[in-house]
Amino acid sequence: MDGDNQTTVTEFLLLGLSGQSEQEDVLFGVFLGMYLVTIIGNFLVVLAISGDSHLHTPMYFFLANLSCVDICFSSVTTPKMLVNHTVGSKSISYVECMTQIYFFITFINMDGFLLSVMAYDRYVAICCPLHYTMIMKPRLCILLVAASWVITNLHALLHTLLMVQLTFCFNNTVHHFFCDPYAILKLSCSDTFINDLMVFTVGGLIFLMPFTCIILSYAYILYNVLKLPSAHGIRRALSTCGSHLTVVSLFYGAILGVYMRPSSSYTVQDTVATVIFTVVTPLVNPFIYSLRNQDMKRALRKLISDSRIRKF
Repeated sequence: MDGDNQTTVTEFLLLGLSGQSEQEDVLFGVFLGMYLVTIIGNFLVVLAISGDSHLHTPMYFFLANLSCVDICFSSVTTPKMLVNHTVGSKSISYVECMTQIYFFITFINMDGFLLSVMAYDRYVAICCPLHYTMIMKPRLCILLVAASWVITNLHALLHTLLMVQLTFCFNNTVHHFFCDPYAILKLSCSDTFINDLMVFTVGGLIFLMPFTCIILSYAYILYNVLKLPSAHGIRRALSTCGSHLTVVSLFYGAILGVYMRPSSSYTVQDTVATVIFTVVTPLVNPFIYSLRNQDMKRALRKLISDSRIRKF
């Protein structure tokens, strides 16, 4: 290649979802509204759980952590897009892009690990109810969350360090609203074999660990629930899993469609799927876990009524 094509890239241009100014104006309003609802909804979940002693249980401890991660996950990508639209810019610096990739990988994996821990919690609660308090001790809960943070951060660090070793040539246009790792890999004029290999080996392992835990947990749950003598008992047992299964299906369905294949096959259409787990899933999580959960409804009503009392 000639010297011009080897020019070091100092910034990337984020074209957004449509690339057309009229549509981007509409998308700005939509994403701003979704981001605000995501932050407020997940923040209310954390406040409701922390303020109600009845919800100081392992299940709600993990749910509060999931809400905190969802707040951070949404804040990695959406605010930059909103700021760029406001100031009329599409650029993101190289350092900002690599930082965004690091935290994107960290929080997306953390979501998966927390969903797997919540599945294990449901397994213990349904299949070993008499030993639940003995197994799910506070120390174990904290250890599971801490170990998840360590693994996800190390994994993100590995991929980010490999990414910064790549050379980016003249083309710095990203057909996305954030620095998606696959979209950035496609821009590199270096050989991305090692990066793709790490995605399918280490990345695949990090993906499969929580996913396998979820599948096995629900396989054991289903096996034990089907042995219950009455249909009412089956419905009651599965009712505690419905919200979690909905979130798992939404989250992993989108990820499987985008990242479990080579980066060279990444297309603009895949940006729609990434919106599901970067924007939609953090948005709907508070509603999914709250609308069908009487304890959460009661805690939220208590939180709102207490705030009104303090106000007066």
